[in-house]
Amino acid sequence: MPSAQSAARAARSAARVLGLTALVLLATAPRASAAEGWSLAPAGGGRPSFYAEGAPGAVLQDTVSVTNPGGHPVTVRLAGTGVPVVFAEPTVRVPARTRADVPFTMTVPAGATPGDRPAALVAKDTDGRTATARIHLRVGGPVLSALTVEHLAVHGDRITYELVNRGTTVLAPKLAVRAHGLFGRVLLDRSPRTLPVRLAPGTRTALSEPWPGHPALDAVDVRLTATAAGGAHDTADTAARFVPWGAVAVAGAGGALAAGAAVTAARLRGRRSRDDRPAEPRSEDVELTGAAR
Repeated sequence: MPSAQSAARAARSAARVLGLTALVLLATAPRASAAEGWSLAPAGGGRPSFYAEGAPGAVLQDTVSVTNPGGHPVTVRLAGTGVPVVFAEPTVRVPARTRADVPFTMTVPAGATPGDRPAALVAKDTDGRTATARIHLRVGGPVLSALTVEHLAVHGDRITYELVNRGTTVLAPKLAVRAHGLFGRVLLDRSPRTLPVRLAPGTRTALSEPWPGHPALDAVDVRLTATAAGGAHDTADTAARFVPWGAVAVAGAGGALAAGAAVTAARLRGRRSRDDRPAEPRSEDVELTGAAR
C-alpha cells in the first residue's frame, strides 16, 4: 500500500501534467487575441470561426469562449455585427488563467436574401482593446446569380456603365469590351477580366473603362459583356459618333455639315455591308462624343 508521501508526490506530478496540458491547449486553440493576451474564439476548440445556416427568421445557437491566460482578471463586453445577437452575459469578467464560455443566439433577419451573409462577434475590454470572431452565415433559400449592365454611354475617352446585382449571391463580375467602327473595323477588343469589385445582392456600382486611343472621326458601336459565377450574364450596346469639332470649326459651317454628313453616310454604308451578319440587340440611343459634349 503506498505511503502518504508517495501519494502526495503522485498528486503533485499529476497537477504538473494537467497544468502543462492546459498550457498546450491554450497555445494551440485558434483564437482572435487582444493586445493583453486574452482571446475570443468559438467554444469547443478546433474552429477558426463560426459556421451557421438557417432560413430567414431562424434563431441559431452557439457558444463563444473568452480565454484569459494572463495573471490578472479581465472584463470584456460582447457584441454582434451583421446579424442580431443576444448573449447570455453581454459583460463577462474572466479571472486570471481562466476561460469563460458564453452561450448566445443569433437571428437570421426576416428579409435576408438567400446566400452568404458576413457577421462577427466582437469583444472589447475596459482598456478599449478588441478581439473578433468571424461568423460565416448562409441564409437558406433558392440561390440565384443575376447581373445586368445598365446606363452604358461613351464620353470621349471613357466608357461609363453600371453593374447591378439582381440575384441573391455576392458576385465578382468579369467584363469584356468590344467596339466596331465603320465597315466593321475592330477598334477595341478587351478580353474578359475580373473587376476589382464585389457586388452584394441588390446593389449597383458605377464604373468606367478608359479609352485613350479612341478614333477622332468615326461612327462606333460599343458592346459590354459582364459575367459572374453561377451563370450570371448580361450584354449592353450603345452607339457614338466621334467628330473632331475643333478642326471642323476652322473650316466653318460648311465643313461641319460635310463632316457630319460624311460620318452619317459612311455609317449607313457600313451598316449595309454588315447586313449579312446576324442581328445583335443594341441601344437606339446615339451619343455625340468628344468636344461636341
